[in-house]
Amino acid sequence: MIATNWFQKKWGLEDPVLTDELYNRIVELEQRVRVLEEENIETTNELYRLENSLDARIDIIAERCQINYDV
Repeated sequence: MIATNWFQKKWGLEDPVLTDELYNRIVELEQRVRVLEEENIETTNELYRLENSLDARIDIIAERCQINYDV
């Protein structure tokens, strides 16, 4: 009970919350974190795709303008 009360005060839960309710909230938060992690992976993959696309376009422009560069 002491640990539950500490948890409730730390997270601003005024009324006593049953252990089952705390467990349900933890499960919900874990699901939300999983969604955010998946979105982060998708965003990172898209950034890599955009970077590769920009590199390819720069190479095309450099070739057309006969620019020699070492990168």
